[in-house]
Amino acid sequence: MLLNRIAPGRFQLEGEITIYAATSLKNLLLDALKVSPTTEIDLSRVEELDTAGLQLLLLIKNEARVAGHQLRFIQHSPIVREVFDLCDLAAVFGDPIVILDPANS
Repeated sequence: MLLNRIAPGRFQLEGEITIYAATSLKNLLLDALKVSPTTEIDLSRVEELDTAGLQLLLLIKNEARVAGHQLRFIQHSPIVREVFDLCDLAAVFGDPIVILDPANS
């Protein structure tokens, strides 16, 4: 799992958000929230998301809210959309989920 800074206040997660990466990723994501009062995290390259990863995303979203910061998850990968839909959590996160048509990319 990689967390890449792609612009000020904008990061991209790449790889797996699973129980195996959750502990180290937690600290990286909490540090990312400190960079700017508004943070975007691009999820387009997330290839796997398990319940530990889902809990981590919920934790980070809540930590941002408590700190008075705005955190948006953007460009959700198909697996992220699938897990959010399966757990009926899209509304809990509150981020717009755009489904791109691969034929028009």
